[in-house]
Amino acid sequence: MLQKSFGKLPPVSLLTLGGGGLGMVWGETTFDECVATVHAAVAAGINLIDLAPRYGDGKAELVVGEAFAGRLPGGVRVTSKCNLGNPPAAEIEPLVRQSIGGSLERLRLSRLDLFLLHSNVVPDADHTARRPDAASRMTLYGTFVDRVRPLFERLVAEGLIGAWGLTGIGHPDTIIKLLGERPAPAAVQCIANLLDSPGGLKFFDGPAKPRAVMAAARANGVGVMGIRAVQAGALTSAIDRSLPGDHPEMRDYARAAGFRQLAGELGVTPALLAHRYALSLDIDTLVLGVKNRQELAECVAAAEAGPLPPELLARIGQTVDRKAT
Repeated sequence: MLQKSFGKLPPVSLLTLGGGGLGMVWGETTFDECVATVHAAVAAGINLIDLAPRYGDGKAELVVGEAFAGRLPGGVRVTSKCNLGNPPAAEIEPLVRQSIGGSLERLRLSRLDLFLLHSNVVPDADHTARRPDAASRMTLYGTFVDRVRPLFERLVAEGLIGAWGLTGIGHPDTIIKLLGERPAPAAVQCIANLLDSPGGLKFFDGPAKPRAVMAAARANGVGVMGIRAVQAGALTSAIDRSLPGDHPEMRDYARAAGFRQLAGELGVTPALLAHRYALSLDIDTLVLGVKNRQELAECVAAAEAGPLPPELLARIGQTVDRKAT
């Protein structure tokens, strides 16, 4: 599989195997099928596996631990994350170290190649007050700068993690600000889909601006991991789990009706077309949410098909209204 430069980190495969599907978040699968999917991904040339404790309450990490029994194939790297929230200052380091320790135990490893903050960085406490239901998934900018970033730097110096990064779906202006500061993250995860939509992960007012986040990362030498290529199923043929009709993913699914129609006219599945579109964005690697080998094979085919022609990119872009995001 083609590899690309990845900020200041070693080159990365065009596709990254994500942990959402392996953690059985995106519909029904089995543990054994997930283990087989991990092996198939590595055989296809994927060299990065992106995990988190939140993916199935640790199931994704257990899958990878089982797949390799603590001995990663040569060149294969793993990430994990911590959904820190905004705890009291004295609790931050113990919580982060506990999260890393749990991940390493499940993975049967002694070091994480890349460790990302999983919670959304927001400018101030007004944001958490407006969304108390999501406050546990937000970290204040001041807390990150004063406490979390220095801790991440120490963890790198200790050798417990190889590098640190951000989940770039917090407030976009805050993420862009952090990308321009020093020390900068080694990598950032950015929304990379036709709709420019974080869906149910958006906890702020105003546009998500993922393409501006990508541009800021690129300008600052930060590796870019594209995520949510199919927007949690909204850009596929059908949502694979039960959701209420007013759920953000269901609203996005309705917005994508014209996209699905175009995919049908082209004789391809919406998922394949959505992945090819995402791969045309300014990213280094695209994180997959696959839960079985069949879905993986379709994504590998999308990567092998190469870039979309400019005229088709334009047609795809005309099927949705990104201003609605």
